[in-house]
Amino acid sequence: MAGPVVVLGLDPGSQVTGYGVVREASGRAELLAVGTIRTPSGGEMAERLGVIFTRVAELIKVHGPDEAAIESVFVSKNTASALKLGQARGAAMAACAVAGLSVAGYAPTQVKKSLVGVGRAEKEQVAFMVAQILGIKKPDWALDASDALGVAICHLNERRLRKLTGLAS
Repeated sequence: MAGPVVVLGLDPGSQVTGYGVVREASGRAELLAVGTIRTPSGGEMAERLGVIFTRVAELIKVHGPDEAAIESVFVSKNTASALKLGQARGAAMAACAVAGLSVAGYAPTQVKKSLVGVGRAEKEQVAFMVAQILGIKKPDWALDASDALGVAICHLNERRLRKLTGLAS
């Protein structure tokens, strides 16, 4: 059996980026850190991206994750929002790449299906399942942070599945 693995999960946003660090050992997930990165309200986009990059780099330095997982861009009707989200995702991914971490991307529907069993689950359902999986009785983190933890847990589920099916890299 392989040793413990630490995953940094990220839910990127230009204003709020959620993060969660989870360690899995012997099939049990343990919460190491959770929170949000808030960028300056009304700040220039370059400044916001710099904050995201710097804070993600700090998280990597402090928690030493083995891998990272990030939510993919969800494209709705607002293309300007999708572009900003993509830029925030790029800043977070660049921080991971500079640190030498592999980064796996997951669509929001894939994360929801992995945790709740339904790809169109509400954020609150994801938050509930994340808390259950991590054994947290009364979580006090933001939904963005809960989504980031969900991405990390989804990645751990995918790792186990790849290992069981012989598709592990």
